[in-house]
Amino acid sequence: MEIEAAAVKVAKWATSESGDTLEMIERPHGGISFALADGQSSGRAARAISNIVARKVIAELAEGVRDGAAARAANDYLYTYRAGKVSATLNILSADLVSNTLVLSRNSHCPILILTPAGQLQVLDGPSEPIGVRRGVRPEITELPLEAGMTVVAYTDGLQEAGGWSSRSFDVPTALTELAAQITSGEANSAHVLANALMVRALALEQGRARDDISVLVLRVIDRESDGVRHLLLRLPF
Repeated sequence: MEIEAAAVKVAKWATSESGDTLEMIERPHGGISFALADGQSSGRAARAISNIVARKVIAELAEGVRDGAAARAANDYLYTYRAGKVSATLNILSADLVSNTLVLSRNSHCPILILTPAGQLQVLDGPSEPIGVRRGVRPEITELPLEAGMTVVAYTDGLQEAGGWSSRSFDVPTALTELAAQITSGEANSAHVLANALMVRALALEQGRARDDISVLVLRVIDRESDGVRHLLLRLPF
């Protein structure tokens, strides 16, 4: 099997810097983790906040700290650093090859979406709050077995609120189900295809001018024979 992940990001229209930060790290005992943080507001100030949060999470994970504890550490650090005056949302998606599980940590009002191998949609939208505003904030943690055909999608609120200024609000769960049905099992680059398709739909609703930073992270478990070679592709416009 293979783990395939892809992310797409766009900054708020007419803003030079995105307030969202995505970081990735290989887990010390095997696997991969992604931290997606969205700082309060947008632009450079929000970027500084999300950078602090994502870096703290990655530093903790690099030391072998578990995902939930890393999220709590990021909360306490941001609360102390900014005296509880700013907040950030945080999602941590991990493929843990020791336990052979997907570990999903959520501090956000946006849900994490899961498509099971059977094609059923699971929406993780339980009570959750952003980090940084008080001590003791805990993430919503979900742990699932690594199974071929599983898809996980995390995103920031810019995606969820796309088109909100009009009557054409973005139903992300429905869109994901429709798009995933068009992908062949084991198709190469399917995570990127899904992430990009969600972004395209969001920008269409925003008429090409995003009113907020938008980030989409897709992780898929693919039933495909591998040659053992790892691949990473990055496109960074400037």
